Amino acid sequence: MTLRSTLDFLLYDWLGAEALTARTRFADHSRETFDAVLDTCERIAREKYAPFNRTVDTEEPHFDGEKVILPQATYEARKAYAESGLLSAAQDYEIGGMQLPYTVEAAANSFFAVASISIGSNLLTSGNANLLMAHGTALQKEVFALNEFNGRWSGTMCLSEPQAGSSLSDVATRAVPDGAGFESDPLGPRYRLTGNKMWISSGDHELTENIVHLVLAKIPGPDGKLVPGTKGISLFIVPKKMVDAQGQLTGVRNDVALAGLNHKLGWRGTTNTLLNFGEGRFPVDGQAGAVGYLVGQPGKGLHCMFHMMNEARIGIGMAATMLGLAGYYASLDYAKNRPQGRPVQGPKEAAGASAVVKDVAQPQVRIIEHADVKRMLLAQKSYGEGALALNLFCAKLVDEQHTGDAAAADEARLLLEVLTPIAKSWPSEFCLEANSLAIQIHGGYGYTRDFPVEQYWRDNRLNMIHEGTHGIQAMDLLGRKVLMEGGRGLQLLAGRINATIERAIQVPALAAHANALGAALQQVGAATKAAWATGQPADALANAVPYMQAFGHTVLAWVWLDLALATLADDAALAQAASVGRMGAMRYFFHYELPKIGAWLHVVSTRDATCASFPEDAF
Repeated sequence: MTLRSTLDFLLYDWLGAEALTARTRFADHSRETFDAVLDTCERIAREKYAPFNRTVDTEEPHFDGEKVILPQATYEARKAYAESGLLSAAQDYEIGGMQLPYTVEAAANSFFAVASISIGSNLLTSGNANLLMAHGTALQKEVFALNEFNGRWSGTMCLSEPQAGSSLSDVATRAVPDGAGFESDPLGPRYRLTGNKMWISSGDHELTENIVHLVLAKIPGPDGKLVPGTKGISLFIVPKKMVDAQGQLTGVRNDVALAGLNHKLGWRGTTNTLLNFGEGRFPVDGQAGAVGYLVGQPGKGLHCMFHMMNEARIGIGMAATMLGLAGYYASLDYAKNRPQGRPVQGPKEAAGASAVVKDVAQPQVRIIEHADVKRMLLAQKSYGEGALALNLFCAKLVDEQHTGDAAAADEARLLLEVLTPIAKSWPSEFCLEANSLAIQIHGGYGYTRDFPVEQYWRDNRLNMIHEGTHGIQAMDLLGRKVLMEGGRGLQLLAGRINATIERAIQVPALAAHANALGAALQQVGAATKAAWATGQPADALANAVPYMQAFGHTVLAWVWLDLALATLADDAALAQAASVGRMGAMRYFFHYELPKIGAWLHVVSTRDATCASFPEDAF
């Protein structure tokens, strides 16, 4: 079963994406135009990305003292991507967009991620521009966002700092007004920034004419001190090269300097940087300090940045998913072609005891004929295809939020709030496990660079940290998302799950699975209440990650049950291998995976303090 056939089923048979064309925004589209976009992206990914995935892994970015050097393949792939129009696919016609549903855009981007995640990291540019479209002034949109959408410029997200890591409260980058008339600059109130930012993906390169950095910084109070906490954080546009109000480069370099490249375990084709802002290496108008333009209101930077961060989190979930599927496809091909071992026979009486024997005179069989290899393949399939379905479901919620009626849009918004931590973290954990299983299927060869599965694992290992660690996502889920608005988001999700259960329980082949999902949902609900029984966040959040694992498994079981209903709805297709495969993956998930939630939720429900109370000196 190919990625394209999987996407076709998910988009059209399960999500009903074609029905979106009945909405005014998408009225010019049809399944034919959706398919044309998918065809184009599949071709570009096949020709410009996949052949060079190993190249960009081995030829890492390097700094020659003046500029960052990347393989020529990266330039050509980026150019082809920009020319495809995908950077602005979901934007209005008036600004050069295609007004595509985000559901279709997400599906189209999956081809690039499965072909080469290192080359295909255009995620931040689109997210950067989308943030500016939501929070920027008219001129900021025209000058910065539109030049990102058309491919001239690229964008970054600059949050982390060497001393702060994930703790945004401790951001120390300063932004001070740039002179007496700082508020009169047409591009926005103009500030001078000083500080350092770490782990900035695509922070420096020559792939585009300019790089638009979105930088979190604090404006000092009247006493010259930075406001503690996150409330004092503001957001600034800091271009690498200075531009005028018409969007033309002025020939002046902004005071943003590359301090070094981070050489990572994976994603080696994407430059990852430490940037110094305002160190005086490139003074603007004779003054040190990087020039930045305020976005939105002072002190509201984190509110603006979360617009980009939430989009990036879903994108990371999709990246993790596609790396999991890439490993699955590779190990499936290997298993079909690698002969090793012979079928089990027996038992046979030998030396007074029963023994399982093999007939060594028989020819070897392909390893896909061994039950344990099938187990590992089914695990990968259930993780990867289930995660892809979840991420596309979240993409459909984005379309619902933007184009549905008021009630549907609000429901979609709240469901997205609850599901975003799962959409990011579940694939980044379990599709990484899929990559580990892909290596296992390859045996010793899986550890060599003769096969791609070791690179897929290395690339995917970053995603558990990328855009918020597992622990941060888990605390967001249990500490905020399931409680917000009186728990209404969790109730909405439970309503969706129960609707699927009610349909499935009427189908004999699915009734047992429906009952198992119902029991799991009850366990999650009970554990949520038990975690907060004392009202103390420290008690509830001590086991937030096991809670998120169980929550995620319950969501994925729901997705698989819903996919099974869609599969059984097409009588003509039931005998096809793809349908048999989906039903088998669903059964695998319910038999092998869903039962795991009991152990996870036990420590949550009992507020187990084993980890939280463990004394430091006992380590």
